[in-house]
Amino acid sequence: MSSTGPKSLSIRSALTFAALSLPINAIGLAMAVYLPQHFASNLGLDLALVGAAFMIVRAIDIPIDVVLGWAMDKTRTPLGRYRAWTLIGAPFLMAGTYFLFLAPAGISQAYLVSWTLVLYVGVSILDLSHRAWAASLAPTYDDRSRLFGVLTAVGVLGAASIIAIPIVSEARGVAEAGSAVVMGWFILALTPLATLLVVVTTPEHITRDVAGQAFRLRDYWSLIARPTFLRVALTDLCLSFGPGWMSALYIFYFTDKRGFTTGQASILLAVYILAGIIGAPLIARIATRLSKHRTMMVATIGYALTLLTLPLLPQGNLVLAAVPLFVTGVFASGFTLLGRAMTADVADEVRLEQGQQRAGLLYAITTMTTKISGALSIGVTFWVLAQVGYRADHSAPNSAYAIRNLEIVFLSGPVIFVLLGACCMIGYKLSAERHADIRRQLDERDALYDETPILQSILLDASSPTSSDRSR
Repeated sequence: MSSTGPKSLSIRSALTFAALSLPINAIGLAMAVYLPQHFASNLGLDLALVGAAFMIVRAIDIPIDVVLGWAMDKTRTPLGRYRAWTLIGAPFLMAGTYFLFLAPAGISQAYLVSWTLVLYVGVSILDLSHRAWAASLAPTYDDRSRLFGVLTAVGVLGAASIIAIPIVSEARGVAEAGSAVVMGWFILALTPLATLLVVVTTPEHITRDVAGQAFRLRDYWSLIARPTFLRVALTDLCLSFGPGWMSALYIFYFTDKRGFTTGQASILLAVYILAGIIGAPLIARIATRLSKHRTMMVATIGYALTLLTLPLLPQGNLVLAAVPLFVTGVFASGFTLLGRAMTADVADEVRLEQGQQRAGLLYAITTMTTKISGALSIGVTFWVLAQVGYRADHSAPNSAYAIRNLEIVFLSGPVIFVLLGACCMIGYKLSAERHADIRRQLDERDALYDETPILQSILLDASSPTSSDRSR
């Protein structure tokens, strides 16, 4: 047993733990960009039917996250808490991947809804357990910035691998439908490897709840209304909706206004995404100097100002356009990692006051805000475009007036909502000093209630991690 709680992970162990970010981010991008189009274009499903199926599943999936987060916090097994849920989530994700990416032509809407729900549940379980596990692995304020920076950077590689598959397939003359099949097999091969690597080599420190501290129904509201968490949740909502707005209008803007082909716009999108490999560690390093909430404000303001430079660039210049896309990608990579790291800090604050582990539930709530903003972004942006006279179907040429309105709409949404996210961080109280005091009190209390399941110790001994990575 340990009296001091979990130790900081080495960079090697952090990279090993980040392996699970590869399939999580790969499936996330594939589901958002390629899977719906695959059903409509290659499997012959009606576009409205596909859209309705995804909306039905999302409506079911959002409240499931809260239940999963609550269940994870209550779990206590010989394998651990989040390790056990990681093992549960992987088969769900793999089953959903197989039956969707390798689906035959002629599938029904019921088939689509059922297996999409299975896939979403698998993603939710893996993503929530991975985030909450990371919060327990990185006990200090700066450790969390570094660890979530590594997770974000590694996750970018997973998303980039999905972007690369259709590019390579097209170069080899593989049919478009074949790209989806390759994506499916890639995710099916990657998921068990990443899961096994993480559960065997990563320590898990489980803190015992304080006796007599029951969690009542009204305490859910107290979590949401807590000033520190409310600011984090509202920031996450704004920083999901702003970039989501940009993503929904991206192809329209870069083809109709900026003069690029769809292929060139895809290259610029890859530049934006890959910038996170550099941006995430850089933002994490800055956060250790400025604090997380101040770094978040810097990143949001930098994102907005850089985005506003796009109208100043010459039409159709791929090289010049790549520069602001790369810079905005660097700033955007900080949104997720800082939000996740601050949620972990709030979880410590809650555990000190309530005596209960609530990391899973807190991450479920922030995940819910991200999903809500994602569900709204397409509907809201397309409605606004229709109001300003832009025709997305190109049944008739858009006027210069409509194209100008497209640019205004494309820029105004992300800039306004991202800057609102920055405003949410004004007056944020959970500083590095405050968190250090919280951790000191938690470590003193944990010395009386510490526990490490025996089976976990056997797994860790078998993997032979360095002594600094062990949970004693």
